Amino acid sequence: MSGKVYLIGAGPGDPGLLTLRGKEILEKADVVVYDRLVSLAILGMCNPKAKMVDVGKMPQYHKVKQSEINKLLVQFACEMPSATIARLKGGDPFVFGRGGEEALELVNAGVEFEIVPGITSAISVPAYAGIPVSHRGIATSFHIITGHERDVIAAPVSGVIPAQAGISLDFDALARCPGTLIFLMGIANMDFIAQRLVECGKDPKTPVAFIEKGTTPYQRTVMATLATAGETIVREKVTAPAITIMGGVVELGKSLAWKKNLPLSGKRLVVTRAAKQASGITARLTALGAEVIETPMIETRTLECPSVIPVPSSVIPATCGERSRTKAGISSAIFDTLADFDLLAFTSVNGVESFFKQLFDAGYDVRILAGKKIASVGKITEKKLLEYGIRCDYVPEDHTGEGLGKLLATLVPQSTEGATSNPIPQILLLQGNLADDTLLRHLPQATRWVVYETLPVSELPEWKREAVESADAVVFASSSAVENFVKVMPQSVEGSDSYPEPRASNLNPRTSFCIGRLTEATARKHGFETITSDETTMDSLVKKIVEYYS
Repeated sequence: MSGKVYLIGAGPGDPGLLTLRGKEILEKADVVVYDRLVSLAILGMCNPKAKMVDVGKMPQYHKVKQSEINKLLVQFACEMPSATIARLKGGDPFVFGRGGEEALELVNAGVEFEIVPGITSAISVPAYAGIPVSHRGIATSFHIITGHERDVIAAPVSGVIPAQAGISLDFDALARCPGTLIFLMGIANMDFIAQRLVECGKDPKTPVAFIEKGTTPYQRTVMATLATAGETIVREKVTAPAITIMGGVVELGKSLAWKKNLPLSGKRLVVTRAAKQASGITARLTALGAEVIETPMIETRTLECPSVIPVPSSVIPATCGERSRTKAGISSAIFDTLADFDLLAFTSVNGVESFFKQLFDAGYDVRILAGKKIASVGKITEKKLLEYGIRCDYVPEDHTGEGLGKLLATLVPQSTEGATSNPIPQILLLQGNLADDTLLRHLPQATRWVVYETLPVSELPEWKREAVESADAVVFASSSAVENFVKVMPQSVEGSDSYPEPRASNLNPRTSFCIGRLTEATARKHGFETITSDETTMDSLVKKIVEYYS
């Protein structure tokens, strides 16, 4: 009745290199026990309700000892019957990942487990640097070696490192090896390793490559030779995580290096859009080299059926009568009343998706909209409508609620005389529960349906909060995202919950990229430095981000 443990290899860093099997398990995991080198993007794929346990290790500092990790996995399995427990490790669990030790502990405790292999950095990182680990005529074998054994530095002159847990390095054998040598970890020991290989007969002119943070937006390749390895590490400030490649294949990297420095390489950007909407801009920014941390600030939920909201008396002129005061308390039969409306106005992508989901769930399809005019607040919403086969009749040049309200107001006769020949169009607004009265002030005769509700994210997990604070900039697509971002980052804000404005004086990051003037105004109100897209589209925003960092 114990839970099942999955030892999952997360790969070398690029989230695209995570296996489909690994992603499937992470999305349903109840507990995720993860290492330091697991990319933030992969952590973002985990079940948002999962218990996240950081057991990350750093050189010279073990946050949680391996023996404790082994026991922790058993403990979770025993305490959580039928649970899915993911042990997420960088690279492959069985390639210097100590996955064997963890698996043996599970066997001894009678806990069911499964191994989910990962792409090892030993092969993938050189590939991202354009270095094939084997190549006809140059290297017919490759050898993966740990450079992180404790006794490496204390090795005797004989060339054989004393065994530790049954493991030893034979420098004499390695020096005679004609294949490619791949050292994982051990940058701190590499000067010593290089010297010992030369002393044991390895050609000091053997090409060497150090690859830092391979497959990530921060990847860097530094070339040297066996003779110059130590001084190159110091001069170029090579740091972990990095792997070392030795052999003639290293020279091929000068011609085959395909991963170029992209416009956003080395930039960490926080995307605050709702999870289901973030993938588009995340893919664009990632393709341009950025490391993207998806951090939704709001969650949207489609209501079972639309709710009709009475129009506030403050926006209803006396001449409008009771038509504006639509009563609430309705069911899916509300869609029968669509015949009463001449124009449907959509103010967000969420509104489009929620409306059509409700429509289809109620047994209707798009034919019910035949003959009706359709309005969209901007190009992004217009594009979403087109996915449902609906073309817009009205899109304001000013892609805001104010702009849409002014445009639709021109369709309404301004006097009762005009209304005789041109009947007042019956307008239906499809909005969320947090929509303000901007449209109703321009269109007091309109009816408003609330088709979705917006719920603010109450808190961020520790790992994500730390990642956000170290980011270069944050991307905002709505005012509500700005407001909630400030609320969920309290440790960076001076004072109590009733902090004074501007609020971003101590927030990190300070730089923000915004869509639309309203979002920009809200960000500035809270003290952010703002860069705003020329148009209210994701393409325009991405273009502005690239221009800023160029």
